[in-house]
Amino acid sequence: MAAFLRSIPLTDWYDPADAFDRLYAGARHVFWLDAGPGAETGASYLGAASERSRMVSASLRAGTVTVTVPEDPRVPAATVKSDVLDFLRAELTDTDAAVRAEHSTEPGVGPGGGFQLGWVGWLGYEIGARLLGTAAHPSRYPDAALLEADRMLAFDHAARTVTLLARERPGETDEVDRWVASVVHRLAQGGGGPTGRTPVDEVGGRSRSAPRSAVRPAEATWRHDESSYRVLIERCQDAIRRGDAYQLCLTNEIRVDAAPDPVETYHALRNSSPSHHGGLLRFGDTALLSASPEQFLTIAPGGAITTKPIKGTRPRDGDAARDSLHRAELVASEKERAENLMIVDLMRNDLGRIAELGSVAVSDLLAVESYAQVHQLVSTVEAKLRPGVSAVDAVAACFPAGSMTGAPKISAMGILDGLEAGPRGIYSGVFGYFGLDGAADLAMVIRSIVLDPGGASIGTGGGITALSETGDEVEETRIKAAALLAVLGVSCETRQMTPRPV
Repeated sequence: MAAFLRSIPLTDWYDPADAFDRLYAGARHVFWLDAGPGAETGASYLGAASERSRMVSASLRAGTVTVTVPEDPRVPAATVKSDVLDFLRAELTDTDAAVRAEHSTEPGVGPGGGFQLGWVGWLGYEIGARLLGTAAHPSRYPDAALLEADRMLAFDHAARTVTLLARERPGETDEVDRWVASVVHRLAQGGGGPTGRTPVDEVGGRSRSAPRSAVRPAEATWRHDESSYRVLIERCQDAIRRGDAYQLCLTNEIRVDAAPDPVETYHALRNSSPSHHGGLLRFGDTALLSASPEQFLTIAPGGAITTKPIKGTRPRDGDAARDSLHRAELVASEKERAENLMIVDLMRNDLGRIAELGSVAVSDLLAVESYAQVHQLVSTVEAKLRPGVSAVDAVAACFPAGSMTGAPKISAMGILDGLEAGPRGIYSGVFGYFGLDGAADLAMVIRSIVLDPGGASIGTGGGITALSETGDEVEETRIKAAALLAVLGVSCETRQMTPRPV
């Protein structure tokens, strides 16, 4: 059935955090792709499942894709033998031409750019292992989860505009008008409490109680304690000395016995760790809360593609002089620069498999980006997709990201699966959107918390090279995890690192 994209600009600006709480705080199938508190550039998108939205989850163990309609329990779940990327290819290829029409090739927000409705969700790390044929432990979480977004709010932080987007089929004009009126009415309601957040239900909604406060657990359990992780670092360096890899991104998992409210916890996380690619995805009993600083792939409808791998970390310091020294040490570090350059080379190679000849270029090398807890080395690689290559094809060629594997990728993944002794799950995967117009924007699942009925999970890690110092690598994992554990009520002791002379 033919459909078209309706775009309704609002006259007023609303903060996305307040808008989310007024509209969707109680929704069980909801997304918020977040440019961060106080953002002056970029875009935020938020929405919840409509009565027609499909929810897709994948199981690698079963080799199946399951499709449900969460807001219509009368529709039975349909499970088929399939691959989630094949499912996405078919969905995006078959998208109504009217919805695709007249989209710009440049990123933006609302009509002509950015996210123009489509699919929002995550792809777990183990999907990458399946793509490359490497060993992987089975994940406790859905290997992929994607929600069909057919109504949402788009926030342009530079222009300070809010646009409602809806996919409308013949005969649905009144239905969409009612949705628009409901959104406008709820946004106009006054906030409650010091944060301006009002615990209201989703649009169209059901009553719900105020969000529960986070339970403060006594402790966290690390898959590998400090002594065990030191041994794993040494084994990584043994593999590097043997020539089996140049770099290995060794990771660890932290489990916390906690059941906090996902929305309240995400607000705490974004306030303590603001980032340009944050997000809250709540799909039933599983929620991803991310303060990710790393862009995996951004793809414009016209085929322009960008990746911004991060490798190289130093902690922030409250003392301005020491903080400046940490930053300078990062820039000068032979180990960190080599680590970043190896991943840049890997990403250039991955993009070269699907890019127009001669279009792959490094537009920014070894830049420093500073966040609340860490300084990072970030490089930017750009390319142009070959004709006929889709955003899903690009993801399949580049996933999992080299910054989360090491190099060479296939060898590194095999070594790491043996050392880590467990799945990474959603951590080390990607989250974001695949748009109906061929666009995509996916961030790395790092600096993230996953909540499910079994508790909370945090992944942390770092790149190991021949030049790695074992104590520094251990400390890096703790620094990266500390802010995440803090919002769950867990203390993570970190030592103040003294900058080395540059």
